Amino acid sequence: MSLGIEKNYIDQESSWSLQLNGEVDIYTANDLKESLVEMYNERPENVKINMEKLNYIDSTGLGVLIGALKRLKTESKDIYIYNTKSNVRKIFNITGLDKIFKVEG
Repeated sequence: MSLGIEKNYIDQESSWSLQLNGEVDIYTANDLKESLVEMYNERPENVKINMEKLNYIDSTGLGVLIGALKRLKTESKDIYIYNTKSNVRKIFNITGLDKIFKVEG
């Protein structure tokens, strides 16, 4: 499966909007990492990730998100995750990452 990534900067909120479509796994995680690094280098702001169209994320993808969150925390910023499907939400719950990320909806 592939991963579609749409990213936009929202001036009014001073934050990034990221839409993920498909799967984040060992084959696509680097694409997500590159996007997050680019966003951070351009403007280190809060990132709001819409996972409505994300069907799957594995440990490699979670590692990418954790790395991005660590960088953002140095700037007192956060990652907000919302619109997760039940199977994706379950992975965040099982790993305890729902306590580290701002998981909404």
